[in-house]
Amino acid sequence: MTAAKTTTTFQELGVSPGIIKALEENGFETPFPIQRAAIPLVLKGVDVIGQAHTGTGKTAAFALPILTKIKTNPNGPIQALILVPTRELALQVANEFNKFAKYIGIRTIYGGQSIGVQFKQLRRGVRIVVATPGRLIDHVKQDSIRLDDVKFVVLDEADRMLDMGFIDDIKFILFYISQERQTCLFSATMPPEIMRVAQEYMHDAKEVMLNQELSLDTIEQCYLIIREKEKFKHLCNIIKKREKKQTIVFAATKKRTQRLANELKQEGFRTITIHGDLSQGERDNAMHKFKKGIVDILVATDIAARGIDVPAVGHIINYDIPFEPLIYFHRIGRTARAGARGKAISLVAQDRVDDFYKILRKTKHPIRRLNEEMGIRFITTQKNTHGRHRPRLDYRQNTSHQNYGRYTDNRNIRSYKEQQRRYQRRYHRDNRNGIKTWKSLNIPRAQKKR
Repeated sequence: MTAAKTTTTFQELGVSPGIIKALEENGFETPFPIQRAAIPLVLKGVDVIGQAHTGTGKTAAFALPILTKIKTNPNGPIQALILVPTRELALQVANEFNKFAKYIGIRTIYGGQSIGVQFKQLRRGVRIVVATPGRLIDHVKQDSIRLDDVKFVVLDEADRMLDMGFIDDIKFILFYISQERQTCLFSATMPPEIMRVAQEYMHDAKEVMLNQELSLDTIEQCYLIIREKEKFKHLCNIIKKREKKQTIVFAATKKRTQRLANELKQEGFRTITIHGDLSQGERDNAMHKFKKGIVDILVATDIAARGIDVPAVGHIINYDIPFEPLIYFHRIGRTARAGARGKAISLVAQDRVDDFYKILRKTKHPIRRLNEEMGIRFITTQKNTHGRHRPRLDYRQNTSHQNYGRYTDNRNIRSYKEQQRRYQRRYHRDNRNGIKTWKSLNIPRAQKKR
């Protein structure tokens, strides 16, 4: 029996010669699994639901067949619409389209530029629009973009758009597009809400589920369990000892990200930050400096976990542990790009150990613990005199007082958040009145320390 053929070229998949020439110039030789599975289906005109992680060649899986099928009339209407969750991802996807379309004369506009620049480009004529839902709705309402002739719609990173609350915006946009369109949905995960959208707005969709773990073979993973107040010291030591310079540090919130970047600058590190409160110009400038090596440390929220491709990143440092294991894998997927090797280090506060153990259970690859190597002991749980676990401090709240949670009993308080608010209000009021203790708390008699 003849052995089955295991290799496939882009030409065999049906990609047009002009696009193949651009692929060869950019070093694309063999299609990735998601591309081999999705490109023939999109070329046939069927709707596709694709599940694949970031960094698996997903953008080319829908870009190449769309560019192959699209009409090249320079004065024609918009034919393809790509919806993405963030402006950074919009820029990256648009750059990929422009790179592949170098020899076929198709222009792409992305929804991260100033709206004035976009008006000029739209008047010159574009065939493909890559946009966040909010910016696209602005254009639709101003009648600067008409969706009547759109033939192809792609929902990229659909689970992230769902998390960011874009589901109603997506439904609003799809209402204006012809039912004869071809719709593709790509997502790293497939929660029930995503599948309901697919059932409502797609027709006999074919599923391409590559639910394999991210390729972590080239990423060295390790973690260190320490006290929250010791994190910054260890962060500085890690940065000083790193072999490769380009480093992304992930923090939990926008304020924490900005503060951490400022503190690193004070220590003499070349640092820049990116988060949702920055303008698009500031974010573009930050990414330009980081990609060019003008600065070598990028402190970011999870807005940078998807849609940023910097091949030179050698280190990922999780200053704060994400609450969802999948976000951890998207974060560390920013290193070891294009066949390179990388390192991911997580600084785990003692109250977040349980959350990190969820990550350990999700991966088949070893994650080395550094505590024994560095001689650092840790205690994962603390109990009060009654044997009850003390509530975990949450770094997202300003509740760092050492006696926080000393006298607590969830049986007498409706929720943990209500408990937090109660202690915060009393703590701040006592501070205003010059009271330095918490003895004035109205604690039930049975809970008082004897």
